[in-house]
Amino acid sequence: MSGKSMKTWIKELRARENLTQKELADKVGVRRETIVFLEKGKYNPSLKLAYNIAKVFKTPIEEVFFFEQDD
Repeated sequence: MSGKSMKTWIKELRARENLTQKELADKVGVRRETIVFLEKGKYNPSLKLAYNIAKVFKTPIEEVFFFEQDD
């Protein structure tokens, strides 16, 4: 059965803004490990966290997080 998995542009956005994982984590009130898991697609954020991350990058949520069809 195929489904969709959440992907993210967090790593690319962080690089563009010269932010470390720790700096982003501090800005949104989570641990650095949470950012690591988000970047690896191993964790789906709460709506509040997704909103806060998008706010840091001044971009809509759907430009930070998106769904990709699994095979």
